Amino acid sequence: MAPSLMLLDSASLYYRAFYGVPDRFTSVSGTPTNAIRGFLDMVAQLVERFEPEGLVACWDDDWRPQFRVDLIPSYKAHRVEEAADESASGTNESSDLEEEEMPDSLSVQEPVIAEVLAAIGIPVVGAEGFEADDVIAQLARDHDGPVLIVTGDRDLFQLVNDGRDVRVLYTARGLAKLGVVNEEWVREKYFVSAQLYADFALLRGDASDGLPGVTGVGDKTAAKLVNEFGGINSIVAAAVRDGSTIAPRVRTNIIAAQDYLSRADPVVRLNHSVPVPEGPFPLVHQPAEQKKLNLIISEQRISRPVERLLNCLQG
Repeated sequence: MAPSLMLLDSASLYYRAFYGVPDRFTSVSGTPTNAIRGFLDMVAQLVERFEPEGLVACWDDDWRPQFRVDLIPSYKAHRVEEAADESASGTNESSDLEEEEMPDSLSVQEPVIAEVLAAIGIPVVGAEGFEADDVIAQLARDHDGPVLIVTGDRDLFQLVNDGRDVRVLYTARGLAKLGVVNEEWVREKYFVSAQLYADFALLRGDASDGLPGVTGVGDKTAAKLVNEFGGINSIVAAAVRDGSTIAPRVRTNIIAAQDYLSRADPVVRLNHSVPVPEGPFPLVHQPAEQKKLNLIISEQRISRPVERLLNCLQG
């Protein structure tokens, strides 16, 4: 039987850890370690519960890729504006407004998380010009076997595929109430197939990513259109056709949004060719760089979460 591969949406997890774990723990130098500790504890829980045979921490090398901004300038633009406002008011010391807004107490922990993972031997995989979502999609396509995608991001529901045994472990409600997303779960939640989830999301839009969608089209209307006509191209073709059965106001809005839908499609759909290392990515049983790991443990005072994760990796 082909090995199972767990793909971590790392930013999704370390943000959850940062806001969910008290910041009473610090490194020798006084920097917080709550995100580091929480992230390692979550990975240990996931490995212990699901027993994957391979593990990759997927990274945002570019949280707002230029190709997406060129197509949809509003893509995540509000996050840059929020960072600019904080910088202007003196609440954010960073002057680099091309960087995603991140609390200073988290930004000092992010590189440490990557260093710990690398020292343990868990691959940290990103790709220049791409987000972690793109990396996850490529690795899921490349892997010949079951795939478990760990994320709190709904965009990755489009990768769910029962035939290939690709599922999402949805962390939006925390690990204690983890949702195991398969095709039935997507259909029960959104009334569309996972294969058409990206088309559904294009119509509906996503304010958190700066994607407006089609005016007047919410979840119910988007699901109705997708179920009746299929993908975006078929929906647009039905809208422009004489005698269309689509409600007049919705039809007018779809026709007006043709250019937007065309540009937004490659922004939302995770089907890009992404340069990633070739697997397999088997679980490590001994740290890859023990001396470096010891130094990090000593500096960050994280012996217990590292020990727990190593014990889970060793079975």
